[in-house]
Amino acid sequence: MGILSRASYVVRSKLSALLNRAEDPTETLDYSYERMRDELQEVKQGIADLTTQKKRLEIQKRRLEENVEKHNEQAREAVQQDRDDLARRALEKKKEKMSQIEELEGQIADLQSTQDDLVEKKNDLQSRIEEFRTKKETMKARYEAAEASTRVSEAMSGVGDEMSDVGRALERAEERTDDMEARASAMDELQESGTFDDALSDEDEIDRQLSAGRTESEVDAELETLKSELGESERTGTSESAGSAAADGDAADEAIEAELDELRNDEDEGSA
Repeated sequence: MGILSRASYVVRSKLSALLNRAEDPTETLDYSYERMRDELQEVKQGIADLTTQKKRLEIQKRRLEENVEKHNEQAREAVQQDRDDLARRALEKKKEKMSQIEELEGQIADLQSTQDDLVEKKNDLQSRIEEFRTKKETMKARYEAAEASTRVSEAMSGVGDEMSDVGRALERAEERTDDMEARASAMDELQESGTFDDALSDEDEIDRQLSAGRTESEVDAELETLKSELGESERTGTSESAGSAAADGDAADEAIEAELDELRNDEDEGSA
């Protein structure tokens, strides 16, 4: 096999494979069915044309038969008038018309035979078309059911084109989400480390530490002030409590002395 032959074979093979993949069996069956119906219609049209032609010959035959009868009458009348010459001419025409009728009958018989054959073929073709239509619909139903089952299986297994696209879209969305989450985490880390503040502020590290020291000193001073105020409040409360206790003690002593004086007076009165 030469190079060109091998190349031609490869091209035909690939073209055939491409056509097989692109071919839809249901469309092919419908197309074949329509072609058969077209052929049946052509056969019917041929039968109709043949029947028309046969009818024309039959009409022509009837006219010739009428002429034969006419020539018979002419011959009889000519004989009655002793016109043998006219009778001969009428009989000659009659003979000629009968020959034509015989020829027409042969043609009509041939047309009838052809018509009968065509009608038989038409009936056979029509039966085959009906049988093909039944098989076609059955095959189409099987193909569509198999196609639907294949699509469902591909969808369930994720091997279909659409599911592959969906899977790739999910992968891309997941990658973009991971990148966005990593970026957000990095931004938070930079924010906590003060990197953004460094970029937006004129202070350097020393200024920030000094500022932090001042803030801490101010807090310590305020704390000491609070402690001092709380200490003075506690001492003032203690002094007031002590004075009140002393006053209460003096009052108690005075009451005791009054009771003793009263007892002494009662004893003196008893002695007298």
